[in-house]
Amino acid sequence: MRSTYLHYENGKGYDVIDFIRDYGLNFNRGNCIKYLVRAGKKDDEIKDLEKALDYLKREIDYLRNEQQKWIENNK
Repeated sequence: MRSTYLHYENGKGYDVIDFIRDYGLNFNRGNCIKYLVRAGKKDDEIKDLEKALDYLKREIDYLRNEQQKWIENNK
């Protein structure tokens, strides 16, 4: 199903959600892509970039936490 939202339109015949699914991105990574793609196309460009950064930081924090758990469990 094609998006009817102009801030996601790319003229390429696929939506950003298709890209996210094709690459198997999780919620945080998918939202990073989503907000980067729409930055400058809707309302406040800086706000969208800040949202992308927030989701990126959340993903990094999650991975660090998982890494620390692995280290603790493999001592």
